[in-house]
Amino acid sequence: MELADYLKILRRRWISILIIAAICAGVALALTLTQTKQYASTARLFVSVNTADDTAQIAQGGQFSIARVQSYADLISSRELASSVIGDLDLAMGPEELAGKVTAQVAANTVNLSLRVTDPNAHQAQQIAQSYASNLVDMVRQLETPPGKTVAPVKATIVDQASFSDTPVSPQPKRNLALGLVLGLLLGFGLAVLRQTLDTRINSANDIQEITDRPILGTIGLDSTAKDTPLVTAIPSHSPRAEAFRVLRTNLQFVDVDTPNKVFVLSSAVPEEGKTSTAINLALSMAQAGVKTLLIEGDLRRPRAAIRLGLDGAVGVTSVLVGKVKFDDALQNDDTTGLDFLASGPVPPNPAELLQSRAMHELLAHLRSIYDVVIIDAPPLLPVTDAALLATHADGAIIVVRHGKVTKDQVRLSKDRLEQVDARLVGVVMNMVPTKGRGYGYGYGYGYGYGYAPDIGKRKAE
Repeated sequence: MELADYLKILRRRWISILIIAAICAGVALALTLTQTKQYASTARLFVSVNTADDTAQIAQGGQFSIARVQSYADLISSRELASSVIGDLDLAMGPEELAGKVTAQVAANTVNLSLRVTDPNAHQAQQIAQSYASNLVDMVRQLETPPGKTVAPVKATIVDQASFSDTPVSPQPKRNLALGLVLGLLLGFGLAVLRQTLDTRINSANDIQEITDRPILGTIGLDSTAKDTPLVTAIPSHSPRAEAFRVLRTNLQFVDVDTPNKVFVLSSAVPEEGKTSTAINLALSMAQAGVKTLLIEGDLRRPRAAIRLGLDGAVGVTSVLVGKVKFDDALQNDDTTGLDFLASGPVPPNPAELLQSRAMHELLAHLRSIYDVVIIDAPPLLPVTDAALLATHADGAIIVVRHGKVTKDQVRLSKDRLEQVDARLVGVVMNMVPTKGRGYGYGYGYGYGYGYAPDIGKRKAE
């Protein structure tokens, strides 16, 4: 991933990242509030060697003390020293527990040894630190005194008595809260990157371009009113959805500019991607522009176009193909736009055979000579082969891709299914694209939220 990809993830998922960060900060604060306050006391000792006034011996003694003080620091964790302190202070705890409260540190290249004791009671922490320092002095004297001698060549001296502070050293609410917040942000962003990496759904034009070099002919934004008013003829002409279909209509005119009469199949990878609504509204937009357009309900399994248009679906494609009625008798017309419509007719037991029949081929050839544009609403490509069979009779297929629903593999398989029958994919329509913050506007100041038309001039020769 590049920096732009990470910024895109941050822009798309910043809410979830902040939620995770807030949760982590809350957990850190809760743990902080439940922790017992700890107080610290520190004492410092100096380790020296008894030497003569000879300078060389003094230097050697200093080096010996530096080496020796490391051993004394290790004695802090000894059971014997802890038992001595417990006996002095009459503490109600075991040697292991007490040793866990004490740490020792030797300053680099010095003979200074610091003891640090932490305890829930500030006064007891001071008493323990002082007792440890005193008992360590005695232990060093005992260990370093040679047999038969009364004076040890090495001694430890307390230079700083045990300190007292009523300010707790832990927990630290501000630090813990800041750490929780930072860790939460890192965790949230990491999960967002992981989610983005594992998410194979189509969420952008770049996802489409990874699959095919065919152009994105149009982008239809997500409109909450589309369910109640699905047809563009029932909404204001200046609305973003109506403008998006006009952009799609314009872009489609640049496909096969040398072919005056065109037949296009509209399909999708899977159901519920909005391909029927897209086909209907595209046909209505073309008819509104004065283009002689025919919409064919080519989904012979689950026809929906006639119902959406409020027309009769009892007679149509299947009726014409089996010779029960003539095309002119099955044809219907939308009075508002002048759009001609051919319903699917009765649902047949063998849709695929009818669609690849010679009768269907001859019907489309006849319609091509009559209409400027013929749009066929076909079934999804992956469940059945109907759309691919229809695409072999057409000038090309258009795949409708619903944002955030279909996966890259499903779109790729749909494209492969068209290629397997030598059908041509002419472009893609992205449908139900969220408009907020996605930059699909025109930039002309008219308030259109979507209707993105990429690289029309560069791709019109395709």
